[in-house]
Amino acid sequence: MYPVSGRFLKRLAESQNPITRVQLFLNDGRVVGLEHIGGSVPVDRAQAIRRTCTVTIADPALIPRTPLDQLATYGARLRIERGVDYGDGSTELVPLGVFRLDSVDGDLSEGPVTLQGKDLSAIVADDKLTEPYTATGTVVGAITALIQRSMPTADVISLIVDAPIGSRTFDVEADPWAGCQEIAAAAGAEVYANADGVFVIATLPELLSADPVWAVEATEGGVYLAAKRAMSLDGVHNGVLARGENTTDSVAPVSYLATDNDPGSPTYWGGPFGRRPAFYSSSTLISLAACTQAANLQLLKEKAPNASGDITALPNPALEPGDVFRVTHEDGTRELHQAAAFTVPLDIGGDFPISTVSAKEDA
Repeated sequence: MYPVSGRFLKRLAESQNPITRVQLFLNDGRVVGLEHIGGSVPVDRAQAIRRTCTVTIADPALIPRTPLDQLATYGARLRIERGVDYGDGSTELVPLGVFRLDSVDGDLSEGPVTLQGKDLSAIVADDKLTEPYTATGTVVGAITALIQRSMPTADVISLIVDAPIGSRTFDVEADPWAGCQEIAAAAGAEVYANADGVFVIATLPELLSADPVWAVEATEGGVYLAAKRAMSLDGVHNGVLARGENTTDSVAPVSYLATDNDPGSPTYWGGPFGRRPAFYSSSTLISLAACTQAANLQLLKEKAPNASGDITALPNPALEPGDVFRVTHEDGTRELHQAAAFTVPLDIGGDFPISTVSAKEDA
């Protein structure tokens, strides 16, 4: 969860008018505050571009007529925040993302105007390779080089133990952002642009060992609104075989099979669910340790659809994908959920639906 003060989460459950701020960063260095009447910021860990945004403004005069106009979509960026008003003259805002402004449209006479944007990883993804590119060295070094190839001043933070990779040559027209994801997988990690517009290399927290960062309770003064629980076998695998073979570096083939080895799990590899393996391969995997990390990361994704939850709560703009939170239902039962996708509204009264990667009973 994005760092907030101790009073922030309590304030979310209290009657208030949330505050939001949208800033437009122009190419000439100017920063313009945009008066807006609505919008949202969808955040989805399963998407290559994790954060997107839609902002609605009333003034049709802001619709660009030429490339020099304020909202021309040639390099402009948006920074969006949402927070709380404590009612004592103080406020607290948290960022929802830094976005490349991608489109502007609306009625020229009456408005409104709709702005749409994508987080900064879209800049890397769109900078397709025009010549073969070889990634070498370590996970962190190779990812940083690919990101800074498109954005030389980009900040890249690593929260993992770095590891060597095998040489990986990407062909002309390849997507560098997809390459970053492949390289991260060699360390059992993922890479994304966070709410501050900083690129982060990190591993997904373990559901049962991570400390819950938020309580969603169906009690007086709680933020719980509704919940659904589902189980599905579609797209579910309980094993992943990760393989690496790199003839360029003269490295012998390596592989590792990760399986759901929890006898209490409904997708237990040796249980009634059967054996349903998935497969992952990359030349970046040059050691058993790398294959093990990659297989375990992929297994978390492959098992995820088996147990899922849809929670609707009062909006929490500080929530991050991967955060573990505790849900207390109306009947008093408790579960641990891990946030996978949610949409933060920019208007008053908007619900906050959260899709979870998995949902297990809290022991």
